[in-house]
Amino acid sequence: MAPIRLYYWPEIQGRGEFVRLALEDAGEPYVDVARAEGVRPMMAILRDQSLARPPFAPPFIADGEALIAQTANILFHLGPRLGLAPADDAGRLFVHQLSLTIADLVEEAHDTHHPVGSSLYYEDQKSEALRRAAEFRSERLPNFLGYFERVLGASGGEWLAGEASYADLGLFQIVEGLEYAFPSAMTARRGAWPKVMAVRDRVRQRPRLAAYLASERRIPFNEQGIFRHYPELDA
Repeated sequence: MAPIRLYYWPEIQGRGEFVRLALEDAGEPYVDVARAEGVRPMMAILRDQSLARPPFAPPFIADGEALIAQTANILFHLGPRLGLAPADDAGRLFVHQLSLTIADLVEEAHDTHHPVGSSLYYEDQKSEALRRAAEFRSERLPNFLGYFERVLGASGGEWLAGEASYADLGLFQIVEGLEYAFPSAMTARRGAWPKVMAVRDRVRQRPRLAAYLASERRIPFNEQGIFRHYPELDA
């Protein structure tokens, strides 16, 4: 079987990183297309008017004949194959639910620095970003991480849904991104979410992921991605 082809931007972690983490953790062969071949193959698919089921935007994957888009949808497809989803339908749907909640948090984190429009520069919406980030730090961030803390308490174990799943990898990525973007806010509140922080540490220590995180394959956080560190937004 041909390796999975992952299509995403080559210079940022972004939403594609949630898929990379799952593939790396499972040791699944894949091609990070834009980093290996440039963005032309990705753009050719996005512009292909003949496709009956086209992706709207990256990330998307080619898995055999299937072209699958949207991060949570990709992980829902790959999870069982990678050993990162429960075997039963109820468990699999719950992990998918958690992944969609993570996607909501990703969107809100992005909107702290782009609250008006993604096509505008940060400097064009800085005053709005200051207001949005303050509300995110005080209300939304603790609501989301408090929810995951509650889920971990209810699970009675080390992971969100019994065994390790792609939702735990997503929670790891969320915490890493928030600590990059909002180090002061996260340091001040980290004691409120001990179970969440423990998941982050456990994921970081998984052997294949530890090797990936230490490698050049892991793109550093930067101010072009979802999680951006603007000190004034972390006041």
